[in-house]
Amino acid sequence: MEGIVRVSPRETYEKVKAGQAMLVCAYESDARFEKFRLEGAISFNDFKVRFKEMPVMQEVIFYCN
Repeated sequence: MEGIVRVSPRETYEKVKAGQAMLVCAYESDARFEKFRLEGAISFNDFKVRFKEMPVMQEVIFYCN
């Protein structure tokens, strides 16, 4: 594992739009997810469900406000 790398909002948008990265809201609360939802993002709870089926090298970008 390479560790945590910060990416700019522009780079994040471009990667998510191109299908190169998954954008995940880091809040476990569905209410907070709805409040801070960004275009193309999935909830943390949805991420936990999908995690086992994700490709090993899938890039994941977490955000919180």
